Amino acid sequence: MDAPWTVYILQCSDGSLYTGVARDLQRRLMQHNGVLVGGSRYTRGRRPVELLWSDPAPDRSAAQRREASIKKLSRDEKLRLARAVLK
Repeated sequence: MDAPWTVYILQCSDGSLYTGVARDLQRRLMQHNGVLVGGSRYTRGRRPVELLWSDPAPDRSAAQRREASIKKLSRDEKLRLARAVLK
């Protein structure tokens, strides 16, 4: 059985937000922070990054659809989404 997918939002050191998907979120965070090889070009120059929000998805397709919908949100809407989960 395939591992579940996760949609996530990161806050970069410059305050910008990054949205992505991953099968292994902890490994992906280490890549984004330069601990492991990989990570995105965007976060490479904005380290360290901090996980603000994450949500599991049943499969890659669902994760990518959710990622696309989140990327259409404004910065304030993304921050509200992250805060709503923390309450």
